[in-house]
Amino acid sequence: MSKKLLALALSCFMLIGLLAGCGDSAGGGSSAAPNTQSGSEATEPANGSTAEGRVYWLNFKPESDQVLNDVAKMYTEKTGVPVKIVTAASGTYSQTLNAEMSKSEAPTIFNVGNAAGVRDWTDYALDLNGTPIANELNTDAYNLYDENGKLVSIGYCYECFGIVVNPDLLEKAGHSLDEIKNFDTLKTVVEDIHSRAAELGFDAFTSCDMDGSSSWRFTGHLANVEYYYEQEGTPWTEAPATLSGKYMDYFKNLYDLCINNSLTDPKDLSVGGHDPDNEFKSGKAVFQPQGSWTYGGDTNYVGSVPNATMIPYYCGMEGEEKAGLNCGTENCWAINSKVSEADQQATMDFMVWCVTDPEASRMLVDTFGVMPYKQAAESTNGFLAAANEYSNNGCYVMNWAFNYQPNVDELRAGMVSALNAYNADQSDANWESVRTAFVDGWAAQYQAVNG
Repeated sequence: MSKKLLALALSCFMLIGLLAGCGDSAGGGSSAAPNTQSGSEATEPANGSTAEGRVYWLNFKPESDQVLNDVAKMYTEKTGVPVKIVTAASGTYSQTLNAEMSKSEAPTIFNVGNAAGVRDWTDYALDLNGTPIANELNTDAYNLYDENGKLVSIGYCYECFGIVVNPDLLEKAGHSLDEIKNFDTLKTVVEDIHSRAAELGFDAFTSCDMDGSSSWRFTGHLANVEYYYEQEGTPWTEAPATLSGKYMDYFKNLYDLCINNSLTDPKDLSVGGHDPDNEFKSGKAVFQPQGSWTYGGDTNYVGSVPNATMIPYYCGMEGEEKAGLNCGTENCWAINSKVSEADQQATMDFMVWCVTDPEASRMLVDTFGVMPYKQAAESTNGFLAAANEYSNNGCYVMNWAFNYQPNVDELRAGMVSALNAYNADQSDANWESVRTAFVDGWAAQYQAVNG
């Protein structure tokens, strides 16, 4: 399968997956959530049994660290196979992966979530064609192949993101979800709430921090507004060498709305540390740009906001009344081909158990969303249900075009720098610097990677 075919399959499944029920860069990129690195190794079973092979999962999603360690411990207690989970700090997955792969006991499971990751890591990835874990899949659409047809990685979940809403607070402010149909109606509601924040006791948006724990929401996810519409109806099949920036004004519309109607003054966003997740869960704001991974699991929005739902990234684009949520995945397992056969087999067995064991798959589904495997537990994620409802109502799916960001960590670092300058002084000149970081930054990083 060619790179074009693999990418086309991925893009098409954004639509197909939703009809079936429908963070950040992970093919060597960054993740979403707390800026910490953790690692723990599951304890040996009480009976002292030993097992051939080991499992070491280098995880790129900090918000899933606890549940993965719980699953690892459960597996070790059942089988005696040691399972180690190490979670890279937010924004450091590429660096961490490169460092860990050079060690004598390298990761046996790692993430290859996009075309760039396939290119960079295919030599380190076991060909998963025809393997037991591949045979458990109920779709091939999230699989990533190299240009020679090698199955480099397979998706272990798919997700969605948009604007999470607390409808109860919205109602307290005298508004309802039915009012919000496009950017203009969203803007009216948001600005009204912000203008009355002191009176209401809550604001419109949570803090839009630009530190490492939160900037991915804007340099990855919100940036998808520009990228998605830049495709102009024809999904990218590979990263374009350049961007036109034609749709940057739509990104600006929504970005300005977020930063200027939030709990934190834009000038203070670079400092970070405002904990936007907790702000939303504690009822301090109505809106929060986030993803389906927050529905339950470690973040668990609905534990505090049971009626939380998700709406699209309305940005002012013509016809966006028919927009749906941003859906896709960059959560893809690869097995390290450089470790011993015993470690490879132990890893394969662990992965199969994760998607077939009722208790383990339930824990993972509740954390990640939908797992596209025949025997995995069904998702109860309400944000994914919202995505499916939009699709069923004839709304278009915004695919994850941001997965094609070249040299992702460096590109986003330049975007963060420009956005921080704009946050401090929302001048035309500083906005042009943001545009430059998007457009010229993309071209520069593409050149850096591809020559």
